[in-house]
Amino acid sequence: MKILHTSDWHVGKVLKGQSRAEEHKQVLAQVIDIAQRDRPDLVIVAGDLYDTAAPTPEATRLVTRALTALRRTGADVVAIGGNHDNGAALDALRPWAEAAGITLRGSVRENPDEHVVDGVTAAGERWRIAALPFLSQRYAVRAVEMYTLTPAEANQTYADHLGRVLERLAEGFTEPDRVHLVTAHLTVVGASTGGGERDAHTVLGYAVPATVFPGNAHYVALGHLHRSQRVIGPCPIRYSGSPLAVDFGEQENVCSVTIVEVTATTAARIREVPVPGAVPLRTVRGTLAQLAEIEPPEGWLRVYVREQPRAGLREEVQELLPRALEIRIDPELVPAPGSGTRTAQRAGRSPGELFGDYLDSRGHADEGVRELFDELLEEVEH
Repeated sequence: MKILHTSDWHVGKVLKGQSRAEEHKQVLAQVIDIAQRDRPDLVIVAGDLYDTAAPTPEATRLVTRALTALRRTGADVVAIGGNHDNGAALDALRPWAEAAGITLRGSVRENPDEHVVDGVTAAGERWRIAALPFLSQRYAVRAVEMYTLTPAEANQTYADHLGRVLERLAEGFTEPDRVHLVTAHLTVVGASTGGGERDAHTVLGYAVPATVFPGNAHYVALGHLHRSQRVIGPCPIRYSGSPLAVDFGEQENVCSVTIVEVTATTAARIREVPVPGAVPLRTVRGTLAQLAEIEPPEGWLRVYVREQPRAGLREEVQELLPRALEIRIDPELVPAPGSGTRTAQRAGRSPGELFGDYLDSRGHADEGVRELFDELLEEVEH
């Protein structure tokens, strides 16, 4: 059978105030084109369909239309919720999804069998997938308890919880003539972050070892980390990565989807297919004079300015580089904490004096900023 694995669409993403809606339309159109060309038997979307738990109607239309178009290529479609998604809201779409022939699992249900989906390809290859949406630490405990483990067993680490849940979902991975698959949205120890993930859900407490996955799985399709990569483990494990760079930290990532070919008796053959539809993200550095001389690179820009902070600097950079979405003082020019010549003492000092000391400690000598602060302070106080 052939599988198209994608994840982390983050539809509805706004980058520093710039909507990515048109980019998402182009990117998802390319993913659909790949599915039409490669004709996978199964499409797996491994979470984070949306960028926010409260997506706009436009974002919802784009996701539902993309899933529908993928289904119309003739592939079965299985999609799970990620940490950015509203699991309950995705589950509310299940009647629509089932009518469209799409398997949608937004959150963990009380019956573990709901997360085990069986299918058969047009060529007669049987497959089974364990589909596990993102689980927070709190809900991981609840899922373990729901799956008949004792309270003592539930009082373990997050990795233990995930391992127990996956073990329960993979209990049926016993038939030698069936392709066994897993999809989940989580962080595996040793994998590399892409640069734009939500930190709270990628820290060590949320990371699990690759050994939580069953050794007899033919392929594990992961979402959550935005960099396409293989993970060493007891079976083939892979992140497809995001099909577009979500933030500037991901500007070096190669955006792609993963195509997998596998049978019940042969190992998975894996290849990446690039998805170049999004506007590239670039970082430039320099003084105002240097920025005025460069040929602006294509794409959305992050600019590190090699100038001392002053009022109006952002506007000057924006005039030179209209596609600059993020403008910062170059970190190399920012004094280290505590390097200022004076430390503001709070007792008996006015807000204006404290702010002046702060500016001095940061090497910021622009009187215009002090005057603006005084004006704002006067407005607030009166």
